[in-house]
Amino acid sequence: MSQARLTTTVAVRPLPEHTDAAQHLYGFAYTVTIRNTGEVAAQLIGRHWHISDHRGGVQQVRGLGLVGHQPMLQPGEQFEYTSWAQISTSQGSMRGSLLCVTEDAQWFESPVAEFALVDSAALH
Repeated sequence: MSQARLTTTVAVRPLPEHTDAAQHLYGFAYTVTIRNTGEVAAQLIGRHWHISDHRGGVQQVRGLGLVGHQPMLQPGEQFEYTSWAQISTSQGSMRGSLLCVTEDAQWFESPVAEFALVDSAALH
């Protein structure tokens, strides 16, 4: 049986235009690169994110598509998108999963490992 597998990497940057420390609002853009590292084509149908701030507050985001797209990735192909999140502390994290289906209608979830929401320039 052929394997379906996606590999995901994420790059984060602060969004000064969506940050207001006096209002406890901190914005971060995240660029997600999803590569089909499996043996069969897979379509990205939706996503589920857990967004946590440094105080333990959690937001959950679920929905169809990735910025309006539901791309079909052949083995070796990749899809990249950028979105953003806003939390109430200057540091936080995100983790989640992508809901996918293979071309022979086998559903699977592809986990996205936890990544930091932080202005790395502010840590130095």
